[in-house]
Amino acid sequence: MTSASALALMIALVAAPVRAANADAAGGVAAPVNLHVQGQSSGEAVSQPSRRRAKPAFLARSAAWRIAKKPAPEAFAALAQVKRLPLPAVDSPQPPAAPEYDDQPAPVIPALPESMNPAQAAPTEGPGDAQGAPDATEMTGPPPAADAAPVPADTPAPAGPVAAPPLAPLNAAVKAALEAQLKLDRDHFPGASRRREHEAVAAFYAARDFAPLWSHAGAADAEVASTLQRLDRASEDALTIKSLPVRYTASGSDEEVANADIALSEAVVAYGRQASGSRVDPHAISPLIGARPELADPSLILAIVSSSGADAGAALKNFNPPQKGYAALRAKLAELRGQRAPVARRAIIPAGPTLKVGMRDPRVPLIRARLSLDGEMEEPDEELVYDTRVASAVADFQKANGLPGSGRLTARTIALLSGGEPAQLEAEIIANMERWRWMPRDMGDSRIEVNIPDFEVTVIENGEVVSRNRVVVGKEATPTPIFSNKMQFLIVNPYWNVPQSIIKKEMMPKLAANPGYLHSLGYETIWKGGRLTVRQPPGERNALGRIKFMFPNDYAVYLHDTPSRALFDTAKRAYSHGCVRVDDPFRFAEAVLGKGWSEDHVKKLIGGKERYVNLAKPLPIHIEYFTAEVDEFGRLQLRDDVYGYSHKVKAALGLEG
Repeated sequence: MTSASALALMIALVAAPVRAANADAAGGVAAPVNLHVQGQSSGEAVSQPSRRRAKPAFLARSAAWRIAKKPAPEAFAALAQVKRLPLPAVDSPQPPAAPEYDDQPAPVIPALPESMNPAQAAPTEGPGDAQGAPDATEMTGPPPAADAAPVPADTPAPAGPVAAPPLAPLNAAVKAALEAQLKLDRDHFPGASRRREHEAVAAFYAARDFAPLWSHAGAADAEVASTLQRLDRASEDALTIKSLPVRYTASGSDEEVANADIALSEAVVAYGRQASGSRVDPHAISPLIGARPELADPSLILAIVSSSGADAGAALKNFNPPQKGYAALRAKLAELRGQRAPVARRAIIPAGPTLKVGMRDPRVPLIRARLSLDGEMEEPDEELVYDTRVASAVADFQKANGLPGSGRLTARTIALLSGGEPAQLEAEIIANMERWRWMPRDMGDSRIEVNIPDFEVTVIENGEVVSRNRVVVGKEATPTPIFSNKMQFLIVNPYWNVPQSIIKKEMMPKLAANPGYLHSLGYETIWKGGRLTVRQPPGERNALGRIKFMFPNDYAVYLHDTPSRALFDTAKRAYSHGCVRVDDPFRFAEAVLGKGWSEDHVKKLIGGKERYVNLAKPLPIHIEYFTAEVDEFGRLQLRDDVYGYSHKVKAALGLEG
């Protein structure tokens, strides 16, 4: 298969789902594609029927079609990563299975070969080689006509390959600048994220014969102005693009144009990568965070932005999370920054234990002064008492500043009372914006969300909240994991298969003191291979209550009922071993199951035998961690950092201290 044939087939495979989706939207059927690739005779054009495939992340329909119509080298660079094909003539490793983050060592990629030229821009393996690879005798051109004259035996052998023409001066300048940059990275920045991104940019240019990406014939392309504007406003999305190009020149010496072109490409890649979540590895915050950002591939970033015309800035901005929750925090960040003004510094209230009504503490006079309660003491000797009047004023202050109105003097309340709130609020908002980058870009119009710091589960149907339930989540020592999947079924009258961690830590010591302990509580036990397994039959005392909700995950957690209902009346509900306990679970089941399943209908299944109920359609479920959100009235609501994850994200982003 020729390189042109491989490219045509690859473009057809990637563009097919776009045409299918567009045809479906128009009520028709997508027609077969017949792309003619530059430099290829019409007899070799590939006809590929449309087929349904998952659309690659970040590849918008219009952008995909524009990429498919670009000249061969440009399209190959843009689409190679999508189809898991090697970039032309670049010795690069296979894409990693897990996302790369800014704090991970970069893969070793050799310097660009001195002899790299257009003749090397052919892939070493075509799309058809992975399955049913042709043998070595496959023809690379049109088959000879049936009546073609035989080739005489004494015909001389064809001459060797013709040397490719040298690069144009500007292209050569781009190549030299890239090689110099890669050498600098190897010598001074081994393992740094900038090196990895520079290598990706170099590979993209190599695939297009080192032609400038942002200018033609000495004039800047239509994409440049809006792209520079978006880069200049990167801080609106709390991004930090280093070495930001202040201007772009398409005229001047070849070296000047080459450096300006590369600098703009590198800034665009840095923005797209940061916007899609490259700065913080969630797994480094906690191994129980299974969320993974959909990191944008550098080739796709460059291909999409450089082919978006005057809308290039908007295309670049779209690499940020698309969810309404992110947009609301972004707007609140802009509002907070706009309101910032020099103010007289308030007295700092020292850190200390959480204060409740009746406690005495030397910080109470400062709190009274801050809340204008100085002259409201009934007895002078009560100055240090945290009484109901102070607690009530603290509760009002908390509510006005988006905190739960508990009336207790918490660390977060102290920070706000001390007058440093603008910078601290900004850091909190930015940390939550960053965690939105971990979420799936398509969370589903109908879905379930469990926000751990809010101790609440919501059911959303067609974008509207239809149900809210209080939940109990994991303790600080046994946190509830963070991940996304799809709820598939529920079980009424469930057995509880006790996890080995609970058996070892909690049950074995009691068994040692009382061998009949488990049987007295009705547990079923089996010793097999020296290992004890324990399960609790369905019933009133079952730890899972009367119902549990199931979805695949690597943590063996799920949502379930509980016999310990008193815990739902507490404000901070972090008591479980990791699973999520749901208040009023049968009402929750009605919301999850939808039409045909009322709360009473589900309750009729209660008995002594497990009963399975499949959801009509698997429902996305997202267990998430947000300590700042904007409510329906536009007010910023803050939650306690239950597991300390927000603190760690702020530290990773350099927002602490």
